[in-house]
Amino acid sequence: MNVDETELPGLGLRKDFITASGRRIGVVELREGATELFVSTWDDPDTCQASIPLTADEAATLGNLLGGQHIVMRLAEDHKAIPGIVTRQFSIGADSPFVNQPMGKARIRTRTSVSIVAIMREGEVVPSPSPDVLLHSGDLLVAVGTQEGLDSAADILRNG
Repeated sequence: MNVDETELPGLGLRKDFITASGRRIGVVELREGATELFVSTWDDPDTCQASIPLTADEAATLGNLLGGQHIVMRLAEDHKAIPGIVTRQFSIGADSPFVNQPMGKARIRTRTSVSIVAIMREGEVVPSPSPDVLLHSGDLLVAVGTQEGLDSAADILRNG
């Protein structure tokens, strides 16, 4: 996929690409640190059809959702030949008892036989996270296990 980068003098940097449906989607990273998501037509990137200002947390969450979905889709494809194995993603809410705690404190693997295979955080992937990795509000955990185990893991991450 070709990503175009355009310097916007005095404003920041625009990064965008054209989708198969002919829309231009991208972000403008403003100099003061803000991010704006936009959609325009393929032939005129300056004619904006939609623009959504995002806080740093919102931009990171959107990146996690999109990146996490890609990882989940690839893992699901890899495991589809194995009956009973499911891939799911969990978001760590601000009210989770494991916020700012090491992932190992939840004992997900021990209690549910579910494996946390990656953490999406601020648009970055932490592959094969160790038990000492601290969980943060907004983290997206990618997990593999049985449906029953994943349901239990979701409950543990929400309620302890």
